[in-house]
Amino acid sequence: MLGEIASHYGDLPDLKERAGELGLPYAPQVWGWGQVHRTHKSLEELAVEAGRATLRAAGVDPSSVDALVLCCTSFPGGPDSHGGFVRTISEGLGLHDADFLGVTLDRCTNLLAGLRVAEAFVAAGTHRRVLVVTTDRVTAEAERLAKFALFSDGAAGALVSDTDGEYEIVASAAAHETKDLDWSNQISPELSRRVNTHLMKHASRRAPHGASMGIDQVDILMHTNVFEAIIVMKELQAGFSAAQLFTDNIARVGHCFAADPVINLADLAAAGRLRDRGSYLLAASVPGVRYGILLRKQPR
Repeated sequence: MLGEIASHYGDLPDLKERAGELGLPYAPQVWGWGQVHRTHKSLEELAVEAGRATLRAAGVDPSSVDALVLCCTSFPGGPDSHGGFVRTISEGLGLHDADFLGVTLDRCTNLLAGLRVAEAFVAAGTHRRVLVVTTDRVTAEAERLAKFALFSDGAAGALVSDTDGEYEIVASAAAHETKDLDWSNQISPELSRRVNTHLMKHASRRAPHGASMGIDQVDILMHTNVFEAIIVMKELQAGFSAAQLFTDNIARVGHCFAADPVINLADLAAAGRLRDRGSYLLAASVPGVRYGILLRKQPR
């Protein structure tokens, strides 16, 4: 779910001045600036809309969902208000008795961190169906432009289940370097390579007849929609080819916090660009953190 107000970057007030404050060259074509999506809706409203759309797409009744994993870069308020936040979203989704969990410290990798939690719940057999929803919006318009991205408001969801779905989770992995967690550091290609190594080893163990899998066999990488010049450089350094990258949504959607990989996956699926049994990698990085979830598209 994207913010309902779509604007061209040129219509944003004081954008050039903000870029100057950040020491950022005003080079829209280099960065891949295009549309920005803003919303008047609350985080709760965005989460409910994305969650409902996810359940409809999966053909699942809310009463069959065992747990809700809520992801947000910054949950509003504090302990005194978080109960109301969860209640509004849970009741809006019809999840009256479902367990719930919040994920926030992984910043723009929160959604993939939440999906790994859901994967673990299902693999352990404690839950059969887990709904994961991420919701975020810019609170101060001056902060819509950062040194690495032009932010949009939005939300996204995914359902992880122990039954057949549209995609199989083949492998998931994370890599961290705690000394680099501060925003003053850069995205690390080395962490991406470590995640890739783990994913490919696990995928190869599961492949029939002991066939090995390499990163070059990933059909498309669903990365975050940060500045195009940055994401292309970092992912090429991580071992991907330019043909594996999907950069169209950097201009069309903008950087929707942690929601980008799933938004990109959904858009490519709707456009008919995913093949049966194809391999697709959801990935996201922030300084000091990299997550990757390798999917295989199931035949309908």
